[in-house]
Amino acid sequence: MSLVRTDITDGVALLTLDDPDRRNALGGPLGDDLVAAVEAVEADEGVGAVVVTGEGRAFCAGADLSDLGSSEREGLLAIYEGFLRVARCPLPTIAAVNGAAVGAGMNLALACDVRLAGRQARFDTRFLQLGLHPGGGHTWMFRRIAGPQAAAAALLFGEVLDGPEAERAGLVWRCVEDDELLGTAHQLAARAAAAPRDLVVNVKETLGAMAAIETHAEAVERELDPQVWSLHQPAFAERLAALQQKISSK
Repeated sequence: MSLVRTDITDGVALLTLDDPDRRNALGGPLGDDLVAAVEAVEADEGVGAVVVTGEGRAFCAGADLSDLGSSEREGLLAIYEGFLRVARCPLPTIAAVNGAAVGAGMNLALACDVRLAGRQARFDTRFLQLGLHPGGGHTWMFRRIAGPQAAAAALLFGEVLDGPEAERAGLVWRCVEDDELLGTAHQLAARAAAAPRDLVVNVKETLGAMAAIETHAEAVERELDPQVWSLHQPAFAERLAALQQKISSK
């Protein structure tokens, strides 16, 4: 039985880490099942966006370091693969953080395109408190998303952010009431899923490419070919015709 439940509605795949007794800790079967779940929804042409959340009181309480084995480097990379596979997903991804996101569990949230948090969410790097150096690209993701001061406050000074504090720090897009978290995530994801899948994938790829672009002129050039491509897609012709019909009927 998989430790990641997959529920698909309105083109949105909800992936729920389902190992609450271990607080959804990454590593071993859960990590493997997360990789398999992401690959399965990617292969499903009916899926246009992905939401990741956790069962129980935790989103994901870090890594199970008992799975390292004799090769520590390979063991760490195996643990990372769960959230790295989410980071590589070409579809839009949302982390619906319902509770503690600790260490590697925070990496899973950071790996998503957008983070939503319930009020009971807790973002806790905890690496220094464990005597452990951050891993999995944690410092890069955190600093890139929330800035150097927020990253330093958490990583060097042990600041733990709840949902409202994470929103103020720019770590999450929005903090909502706990019982509204999954509904808000689904509503947001459904907007992406309603758009043409190939177009959404291309737009996400362009957003990622912009990290290496420094000037407006370069950005214009980078967007030009995919925009020309989109002009020739059936979805554009259909939606333009529908808009023109709506305008003419007024």
